[in-house]
Formats: sequence, C-alpha cells, structure tokens
Amino acid sequence: MQASGGATRRQFLKQAGCLLGGALAGVPGMAAASTGGKHCLADVQYPFYGERQQGILTPQQSYVYFLVMDLAVEELNVMREVFQTWTSYAAQLTQGRNVRPYGENQFVPPIDTGEADDLSAYGLTLTFGISPSFLKKLGLQKRAPKEFQDLPLFARDQLRPEWTGGDICIQSCANDAQVAFHAVRQLVRVARANVTMKWSQAGFISADRASDTPRNLFGFKDGTANANTLKEPEKWLWVSEPDWLRGGTYLIVRKIAMHLETWDRTSYREQVRTFGRDRATGAPMGYGKDEFEPLDLSRKDARGQAVISEDSHSALANATGRQMLRRAYSWSDGIHPRTGQFDSGLLFLCYQKSPQQFIDIQSALGNVDRLNEYITHVGSGLFACFPGVREGEYLGQRLLGA
Repeated sequence: MQASGGATRRQFLKQAGCLLGGALAGVPGMAAASTGGKHCLADVQYPFYGERQQGILTPQQSYVYFLVMDLAVEELNVMREVFQTWTSYAAQLTQGRNVRPYGENQFVPPIDTGEADDLSAYGLTLTFGISPSFLKKLGLQKRAPKEFQDLPLFARDQLRPEWTGGDICIQSCANDAQVAFHAVRQLVRVARANVTMKWSQAGFISADRASDTPRNLFGFKDGTANANTLKEPEKWLWVSEPDWLRGGTYLIVRKIAMHLETWDRTSYREQVRTFGRDRATGAPMGYGKDEFEPLDLSRKDARGQAVISEDSHSALANATGRQMLRRAYSWSDGIHPRTGQFDSGLLFLCYQKSPQQFIDIQSALGNVDRLNEYITHVGSGLFACFPGVREGEYLGQRLLGA
C-alpha cells in the first residue's frame, strides 16, 4: 500500500473538460462525449480488442467492482466456451451495449438484466485474470511459469479464507458504479453453471480532485511512484514468457482494512512520519516541495538523523529498488458489527512483470513499517492477466486452445 500514483487521471479529466463542465473532445482512442445533458464521461469508450487488456494502463476510473470466482467444473472444453462467451460479451459491454439484443419471447428471462439500458459506456473496462489453482484444476499446471505460485504469508497478515485465493478474477472499472456492476453481473450470469462467486469488493476514488494523484482514506496520495514504473514498462510491467502470457502481466490484489478511528487520533506530525511524505503535497518528508521529487533516503538533518523516517512506508518500499503499477481503490462497507467503527479500507490492486516485485516490497515492509499500526491485510490473491485479444480470437486462446 505504498503511498505513491500517476498523473494520468487528472490529465484525462482536463482533456475531457469535466473539471470545467465541458464536453469530451479530441482524446485519442475515445468516443466524443455528448453535450446534451449527459455526464461528460458518459460516452467515453475503450475498445475491448487490442494489444493489451484495458484497465491496466487506462486512466483510472472513479469506480471498481472486483470479483473473484472459483471453478464449478474442471473441464477444459467447458471453460474454453466460457471465455469465448465472455470475450463476446465484454466487447459489447465496453461499448455501452447490451450483451445481446433482446428477444421477442416474453415468456423467458430477458437476455440482459437491463439496469444499464439508459446508461452509456462510462469508460468501462473489463480485465480478466486466472490463478495458479485455475491451471491446476484444468490440468494445465505444466504450463505455469515457475514464479506463478501462491504468495507467501507475510508478516502481520491476518488473511481471511473467504477473501483469499480463488480461480478467476474480473476487474470492472467505470465512471459509473452501476455500469461497473452491471457488466460483472452479465458475465457471471452467463457462466453461472460453471463458476461460483467467492468474494467481491466495490471501491471508489475521487472523481474531481485538486491534485493529480488520488488520496486514500488516510488523506495521503496513493500512487505517486507509478510515474517511475511507466518510464520502463517492459522492465516492470509486461511479461515476456511463457507464450500464453507474453504481453500480459501479473495482478496482485490485497484487501486491506484501515483503522480510521486509530488514525484519526494520531498527530499530524506522526502521520507524516508514518508515510514519509507531506500530506498536503505528497512531496518527500522534510525537504520536498513537489510530489514527484525523488526520495533522498541519505539526506540528514542538522543532528545527523535521517530526514525521512527510515521506518516510514515510503522509505522502506523505495529502498527495495522495485517498482510496480498501483491501481488502488478505497472501500467503505458500513459499520463493523463487532467494533462499531467504520468498516473501511483499501482494495490494493497492483500490476507487475513478476510477483517477486511485490513480494520484495511487502517483505521489506514486514514488521517495521510504521503503517502497520493502522492497517490489517485481510484478503489476498495472485492472478495472471492475459495479453489483449485480437478480433476473431478470445481471451486466453493461447492457453486454452482453439
């Protein structure tokens, strides 16, 4: 959960005219938005077909609905058909269309559930991933890369089995929460006989903010380091082998409970020392003025002490020299029935070329991270996200066969 993100979202909103109430125009690869009373992001569309799956480098949308499923069958030919259907459905949904046109027979359930009938695409992206257990259940474990193994248990983990593992994940992101949920609902519905839902989480980030990087529920910017990751995407993000995953990436999800009441009783100075960054600007603690100024962990104050706390979240993560692409969302699920406090946290989603990048960072945080006092990791998963899909092909074709 490193407090570090990219500048792409605000740039996108500026181009879209949302911050000034204008219409979307001239944004490459997107449909222009209507000025006829619609939300300025309503008609934004991202093509499902392409070199990469959308939802990874795509400017981060306001809402996510993340779902993890288990296989209900262990037959390769059956799951091949599921992924073929999902490809067809996803191509329709991301363009703001129903999965299929409605039929005329009123004595059968409608093909599409309809809650998005009056809505546009809202920048919907659908990103699919599979886990090591998916390969094992379908007899494909010999095609698993050596590094594609369940994550180790990290220090301070309190993982709940109902929020850990799973065979398939779908990340649905959009600038309308109902559009994001509707898409997942259609995908589950058509595969209901072959998959079972394990867990899901809805999340949000700010839609109109004064800074380039979204803030988490602790008030700190979350994702500043993405700018460095994107300077070398081939090094940090895209997988080169095996063949079925070439051009794809690994997704790690962590469901993190944030103890807001404890944090709210913490002094401002201690909050800054915890993250190692200024809360207002996101700049390095003690000397920086700009969010994207490099962290100088060797800098000392007049007393010879480190300016940035050595056990701060940012310092520990930065010292590993590792990078990954963060795409985190906040969540809030009401009041915890046992504690009577907010049941809130961070759905931490990150993409990387190798799971080892995350493992190294999380291991470095270990027991010494100052942030540990205020968070608990309660859910976890590792998924391989296929490369993009060409028209006429389907998701995972190189793995599942023609």
